[in-house]
Amino acid sequence: MQSDWPDRPAGPPPKKRSSLAFFKELPVLILIALGLAILIKTFLVQAFFIPSESMLPTLKVGDRVLVNKLVYRFRKPHRGEIIVFIAEHDNKNKDHNFFQKIADQITESLGIAKPPGTDFIKRVIGLPGETLEMKDAVVTITEPDGKKVKLDEPYVKNKDTQPFGPTTVPPNTYFVMGDNRTNSADSRTRLGPIKRSDVIGKAFIRVWPPQRIAFFRSPRYAAPAAAGAVVIPIWLLRRRRRSLRSAA
Repeated sequence: MQSDWPDRPAGPPPKKRSSLAFFKELPVLILIALGLAILIKTFLVQAFFIPSESMLPTLKVGDRVLVNKLVYRFRKPHRGEIIVFIAEHDNKNKDHNFFQKIADQITESLGIAKPPGTDFIKRVIGLPGETLEMKDAVVTITEPDGKKVKLDEPYVKNKDTQPFGPTTVPPNTYFVMGDNRTNSADSRTRLGPIKRSDVIGKAFIRVWPPQRIAFFRSPRYAAPAAAGAVVIPIWLLRRRRRSLRSAA
C-alpha cells in the first residue's frame, strides 16, 4: 500500500564532532577529575607510604596502604586497629575548618604547600580511661570497671622486655604502639597518648606490593579474667547435671 503523503526531504548529514570542541572541554574535565580526587583524598580514602620498620612484620618499608578517613566520623577506634595520625605537637593545621582543610589539600596536591606534619602509623592498644602496664613483654589492660585483660599479640615482632606503666589513658585519647616493639617511637615515648582529633583514619588494606595485597583484620583478644572465672563454674554445673541424669 502506497502512502499519499509526499516523501520528506532528507535532512543534512550529522555534523562530526570536531577535535577542537574536545580540546575546549578537556580543561573542564581535568578540573572536575582533580576536584573529585581532592574530595576523595580529603574525606574518604587516602594512600600512605610506609617509611620505617616500626610496624614489622605487618607492614614493611615501601608498603602502601589505603586509609579510610570516614569510619571514625561514625564510631570510635577499636583496640587492635591500625591507624594513621599526626602527632599533636606536629600538626600545624589541626584547628583548620572545613574550607581551610579543602584549601590545604589543594595546595598540597599541587605542591604549593608542604603537609602539616609527619604521619605516623601504629596499632591501637589502650582506649580512653584504661590503665596499661607491661611486664615480661606482656601488656595488661585494666578497664575502667576494674576488669583486667592480658593481651595475646601474635602480630608483635621483637617483643620488648623493658617494663612500663602503669599509665592511664586520658579521655578522648588512645595509646598506640608499633608491632616492632623494640624499634618504634609510640605512646610509650615522646608521642604520648594520641588525641582522637589527630587521627586521620583507619588503615584497612595493603595495596602494594601486589604479591602482599591483603585486608587488615582486627585481632581478637582474650576475654577478661573475670569472665573466665564465671565460665568455669557454669561448665562444672553442666557436668554435674549430666552425671545426675546418667545415675537416674
